[in-house]
Amino acid sequence: MAKNISKEDVQNAIAQIKHPAIDSTLVDLGIVKEVSVKENKVTIVMAFPFPFIPIGDYLVNSVKNPIENLGAEVEVKITVMDENERQRFFALEEKNWKGGI
Repeated sequence: MAKNISKEDVQNAIAQIKHPAIDSTLVDLGIVKEVSVKENKVTIVMAFPFPFIPIGDYLVNSVKNPIENLGAEVEVKITVMDENERQRFFALEEKNWKGGI
């Protein structure tokens, strides 16, 4: 297990992860909502526009894997975007849609 994993290490590891159908990162889309690090345990809060989105597991794993590669234990908590977050997500989705799913 790696030692002294910082919040910055985690943020750098996931900063460039893009949505598979939208040319935007998960951070920019507001899907990665919170990152917290306590010792070598990382908690990520991910917000989806709706409960039970079809690619939810894919998105969770795309965030979880690079953090685990740092040697951290990862817990992902899922929540649903509030109305403002959802509207921002939809605006970016419309602007940056590339399709493919």
